[in-house]
Amino acid sequence: MDSCGCEPEGFTSIFDRRNAEDDRDRYRRKGPDRTTRMLLELLAPYRATSSTVLDIGGGIGIIDQELLKSGLGHAVLVDGSTASLAVAREEARRLDLDDRMEFVEGDFVKLAAAIEPADIVTLDRVVCCYPDAEALVGGSAARVRTVYGLVLPRDRFMVRIAIRLENLWFRLQRKAYRAYVHPTARVDEIAAANGLHPRAERHTAFWRVIVYDRLAA
Repeated sequence: MDSCGCEPEGFTSIFDRRNAEDDRDRYRRKGPDRTTRMLLELLAPYRATSSTVLDIGGGIGIIDQELLKSGLGHAVLVDGSTASLAVAREEARRLDLDDRMEFVEGDFVKLAAAIEPADIVTLDRVVCCYPDAEALVGGSAARVRTVYGLVLPRDRFMVRIAIRLENLWFRLQRKAYRAYVHPTARVDEIAAANGLHPRAERHTAFWRVIVYDRLAA
């Protein structure tokens, strides 16, 4: 699971160097994970008219790397994991993308006022990491010039049960980190309040992959 650009309690116990290296090795072998591929496919129509991406909680920078290789000019990766950003920098150097990437460490919600808007803003499996959806979704949606891409848990009974079991496992392991399922309708409302309209959506049994944009309704 990609790490998120936030610092909830217990965050570093989950998104450590081992997690980052596992993400890197899996990406090198197989490419982006299924839901990340879905998100990139939904973003594809916007690539020709976009030049910048803000990737919040992007972990080792997979979305940034994919979009930069497809022709975008500049990416800003915001993440709360020191280990993930270290691996992201290593990969950017290996791919000769480091001069087109900017790395920002910390809690996006706290840093949002200092971060410039971008044509494309993404949160790939990040909303589920943060307890305050109002602040995270609202702050990131406000940074969108053109298109906003999210991957988040589906608001379904079985998904909520799975998240509760996952959190129980964390508790038994004495880890403070917790995951969240935020109401789908509320996420859509926050996006709409920032002038963003749903344009395309795909699903797995667990995940909702959606893009919103500012084009005329």
